[in-house]
Amino acid sequence: MAHHAPHAPILFSFRNVDGIVGGLASFITKAQKESLDKKGRFTIALSGGSLPKMLSGLIGNPAVKWDKWHVYYADERVVPLDHPDSNHLACTNELFSKVPIPVSQIHTIDTDLLNDIEELCDAYEKELIREFAQKDAARFPVFDLILLGMGPDGHTVSLFPGHELLAEDDRWVAYIEDSPKPPAKRITFTFPVINHAARVAFVAHGEEKQDVLSEVLDDPETGLPAARVRPAHPGQLYWFVDDAAAAKVKYPRTPTKV
Repeated sequence: MAHHAPHAPILFSFRNVDGIVGGLASFITKAQKESLDKKGRFTIALSGGSLPKMLSGLIGNPAVKWDKWHVYYADERVVPLDHPDSNHLACTNELFSKVPIPVSQIHTIDTDLLNDIEELCDAYEKELIREFAQKDAARFPVFDLILLGMGPDGHTVSLFPGHELLAEDDRWVAYIEDSPKPPAKRITFTFPVINHAARVAFVAHGEEKQDVLSEVLDDPETGLPAARVRPAHPGQLYWFVDDAAAAKVKYPRTPTKV
């Protein structure tokens, strides 16, 4: 067994993307089972980029209880739901169109509010409050699982290096109008929400992630947004990567029997 400091990230590295897809599917179904056994529902937040494609191992998997899933977006672009930039469209194309998840349990942005980003952001925060505030009475929601990607610049969700939103510690959902990557307008979970989750899993693959993955895992004080994802105890952080992305990483890998 690899020895980690208490609560250190757990790194799984697979030979290729197919390995990630399989490992991630087992991990998600196990997380789902633990949540269902405990409270009869599974709350998950997804992001966009290449992440939705990585969920294909769940399709047709009899262990997945789709009717118990409650899905939120860890970040979303302020565009119509059928727009090519929409994270919801990517997740629908790759996953939701192929599985029987109740539409009412997939929480999208309110597209009637596209012209008022502040109101749209508040409305999405209220969606979270409806799900979590009564049940948890916690200062921040506790998701069963948040799935994240990471850009080559170390950004995750719509939290970008050097941006003032990195310091947001009060709101659950925040908005950005000057994203360095188009589209400029997005809403995003804040670090306190991400770091209160029971489990956070990053998915990263490809050699273009080598340098940033090594920086985030081997030099956690780097300050990059992805390195600031550190779930509070008892939460746990996992990385699902391929060997190409992990080529420069010195951080110990955990054997990939997920």
